[in-house]
Amino acid sequence: MATLHLGTRGSDLALAQATLTETALTAAGFQAQRHIISTIGDKRQDLKLSEFAKATAGTDQVIDKGIFTKELELALAHRTIDFAVHSLKDVPTELAQGYSIAAVLPRAPIEDALISKHPGGLPGLPPQATVATSSVRRAAQLQLLRPDLKVVDIRGNVPTRIQKLADNPAWDAIILAHAGLLRLGMHDLLAAQTTTILDPQEFLPAAGQGAVGIEVYKPEETTLQALAAIDHRETHLRIRTERHFLHLLKAGCQTPIGAHTWITDNQIHLRTLLFPEDGSPPQRAQASAPVETPEAAAEAAFEQLSVSC
Repeated sequence: MATLHLGTRGSDLALAQATLTETALTAAGFQAQRHIISTIGDKRQDLKLSEFAKATAGTDQVIDKGIFTKELELALAHRTIDFAVHSLKDVPTELAQGYSIAAVLPRAPIEDALISKHPGGLPGLPPQATVATSSVRRAAQLQLLRPDLKVVDIRGNVPTRIQKLADNPAWDAIILAHAGLLRLGMHDLLAAQTTTILDPQEFLPAAGQGAVGIEVYKPEETTLQALAAIDHRETHLRIRTERHFLHLLKAGCQTPIGAHTWITDNQIHLRTLLFPEDGSPPQRAQASAPVETPEAAAEAAFEQLSVSC
């Protein structure tokens, strides 16, 4: 049997997701060889995620999206790898011609987790507490729920961020993805009194959060067969809805957006929260559609909004 070539970043979480993919392929009768590829997002830990476009201006390649995916996509185009494994929330909404998401693994929990030096979750944070996050979506929702909070930027992998919280007496809490904590085996931390899982109906996750997406470029039939064997249908339906909503808002938009989907009774449901760039009040939308047409839920939600990016 031919060996498929898998591309991944080298962070602890990325490697854990690569292992999940390899395990699923093995169970389906396929084998893969791992290739670790460093991205500009890994190399430039000194930059905020919002600063990459400015930092790469005037170079051969301005990067304002795909910070954690671009080098993997180049490896796909050069046929160094057959497919790339990503945290799906890192994958730009609009992919260049020839690229596609061929499969997704079963979705992990989608919620955000507040890791705090104080018990009681968000209400338990003291007045004017400092919370660290690199996500504009998380920052916007924090300040919507607790306008008194001071939000600061943080970079680094999951263990590094947790250590930064412990080492910085000025910080009261950080927010991380629940999925990442679980995939790294940090169950003891999740059981601690200071870790609170935030309700995704109230603190909306990012589109694609908790999902592992597998990207291809003009794939060969063997690659498509292998990935079809491990594709998780329910997760794929949900992320199609979420990513189509982002598409309708236009790719590259920096507006903070939360999106939550779920499936009941053969219907897919979408709840969204959008923070307009002009500072006007956040806009909420909710819609449903048959699971056979998941994009219709995104379109119905989009029509409820009075702003676009």
